[in-house]
This record gives sequence, C-alpha cells and structure tokens, in this order.
Amino acid sequence: MSAAKRWKEDLQAWGIPQEIIDQAPESPWIHPPVLFQIPNQIELTPSHQKAFEALPVDGSILDIGCGGGIAAFAMGTKAGKVIGVDHQPEMLEMFTENANARHIKSRIHDGFWPAIAESVESADVVVSHHVVYNVPEIVPFIEALTTHARNRVVIEMPQQHPRASSNSAWKYFWDLDRPTAPTPSDLVDVLKELGIDAHLLLWEGKLPVEQDLDEAVRFMRIRMCLPASKDDEIRKFLLDNPPSENRPLATIWWDL
Repeated sequence: MSAAKRWKEDLQAWGIPQEIIDQAPESPWIHPPVLFQIPNQIELTPSHQKAFEALPVDGSILDIGCGGGIAAFAMGTKAGKVIGVDHQPEMLEMFTENANARHIKSRIHDGFWPAIAESVESADVVVSHHVVYNVPEIVPFIEALTTHARNRVVIEMPQQHPRASSNSAWKYFWDLDRPTAPTPSDLVDVLKELGIDAHLLLWEGKLPVEQDLDEAVRFMRIRMCLPASKDDEIRKFLLDNPPSENRPLATIWWDL
C-alpha cells in the first residue's frame, strides 16, 4: 500500500460512526474562533523559526488554514505581505484585523485548499499549521503547497491526531475506541513518495484550551454529539480530567 493511501485510510478511521452523527443535536465539526486568536506578542516556535529563515526581508508568506494568522504574523515586520486561506469567514476576518493592527499588507481567500489554489498567488514561504489531519487526499494538497512556494514550505502538526486528546471522552461517553495513526512520520513517507526531501523536527508546545468552563462544556458537548442534558456529566468529566497544558508537536519543512 502506498504511503498516501495509508494516510487516507488512517484518517478515515477517525470518522464518527454514522449512528452517532445521526442523533447529534448539532454538527460536531466546529472550530471555536476563540482558540485561533493570536496574542499581541507571539512566542516563536520551531515552525516559526523555519519559516523566518527562508523569508526574505519584505517577503510574502502564504498561510493555508490561517485562522487568526499566528503562523504568518510571527514573522513580524520581516513579512511585507501576508496571504490567508481559510474556509471559515470569521477566521479570515480575524486574519485581516490582525494584519491591519500590525500595518502589514494582507489578502484573504475564502475556501478549501487546494480547491481554490489556482486563484491564490504564490509566496516566498508557504506555511500550514494544524491542517493536514483534516486532509485525506494529501497528495494534491502537498503538491499545491509546493507549487505556490518560491523558497520553503513549513507544516506544523501535532504528533498525534488532534482528536486524540478526546479519546478518553469518546470511551467514557460512547464506549468508542479511537485510532492512533497517522503520525508526522507517515506524512514524511508521503513526501518521500512525491520525491520531496523533507526535514522533521519533534518538539513540545503549549496547548490552547478554552479557559471558560461553561464554554469548554459546550464545546465538548457538540464535539461529542451529546445533548444539553449531559452538561453536568460533561462538566464533571472535564474537572476530573483536566486538559494538558502541553502537547507534542512536529515541524516538517522542505526547500524549493
């Protein structure tokens, strides 16, 4: 089996069983914008540093799945132009507001990558943080990143699927065992198949979590496909199982 096919099958194993989806009061596929806002002072990570190295002064950076733009705006004034791609309009609004606040020229594109890639301009550096686990068709995604970068592509991803942190909750509320693959090494295998000589760095970073307990309960209820009547039980579960403040991360990058 090819690495790309294995990647796709491993991601498909993370799908929520249809019988659980069918009874869900709300769609579980949500990403609260509060978790994507960025601080005034961005703490540089290895992923930021790898992008910074390859970015010329007054260069351009293309941020795929940009959220509020923490990957792009970590470049500071070295970035003369930031380009954000996201499929959630509220994320793009945050991205534009953050660019304006920093007096950095920006442009946004609303849609899914690589479906809209032909309408998006190239950049000196292309970054994509915390996106690839949502991409079962990984080859065209990677190819579009590569063709849009003049100098370097930088990907940041957790060392485990982002929903792995909810595995214990799925077991508790639904008696559902969740997968463990794929991993960053599996993505590197895909890149090798594409003839890309990529580098992999493993490190540990901070985990953004919802600080408001009521909002955390609401978020878990929706993601777990549970009714509001379960809120008290969810609150107890969260108090008994506080989220970790740290998470293992990976940076993958390659040069053009």
